[in-house]
Amino acid sequence: MDLEVGHGLTIPEAELQWRFSRSSGAGGQHVNTSDSRVQLTWDIAASPVLNEDQRTRLLARIGRRTAAGAVTVTVSARRSQLRNRETALEALRDLVGDALAPPGAPRRPTRPTRGSQRRRLASKQQRSATKQQRRRPTDD
Repeated sequence: MDLEVGHGLTIPEAELQWRFSRSSGAGGQHVNTSDSRVQLTWDIAASPVLNEDQRTRLLARIGRRTAAGAVTVTVSARRSQLRNRETALEALRDLVGDALAPPGAPRRPTRPTRGSQRRRLASKQQRSATKQQRRRPTDD
């Protein structure tokens, strides 16, 4: 079952590496014998489905999550290995899809409006007046 990420990218099942182990935490006798924790690994650096632009963008955006060019997603939220596998696939799809999305438009700086400046100064004056009224009266 290939993983369709979007942006014209489909990761073949042969490139995905699965590892299973026991989940930690409470759960009784069954959890001590079942391998429900899932680790899904995809080697970005060696993947032939990526062009150089996609590979560069992926490694730049999720480089801190990679080890030797491979990204690993670990899921142990559910009791069932099947559910954890589905969750891991969704997490990898979201991670890669977000990293491949084109960057947003840069922010265009704007100036505050005249009305907002007036409101800000009026609120400062009111706050100042409130604090002046709290002062101890002078003996003049």
